[in-house]
Amino acid sequence: MIDPEFLAMLVCPTSRQPLREATAPEIEQANTAIEQGSARNRGGSPVSASLSAALATTDGAWLYPVQEGIPILLSGEAIPVSA
Repeated sequence: MIDPEFLAMLVCPTSRQPLREATAPEIEQANTAIEQGSARNRGGSPVSASLSAALATTDGAWLYPVQEGIPILLSGEAIPVSA
């Protein structure tokens, strides 16, 4: 879990939308796409590591992985939820 005060400062580097913790269904949907080999990040690279936590844009379109408690807020690493 990310500190709420820290989370309140985070925004998507592309759209500048505020970020929130991803819901379990959002993470499950992304992990299903990853397992099927159909998930590609915004940079076009295949995503092979499943998500245990992520931050989502306000509109729920993109997930940013959280690895070992650290949000990976690189635009190219964003994973589309509809992947």
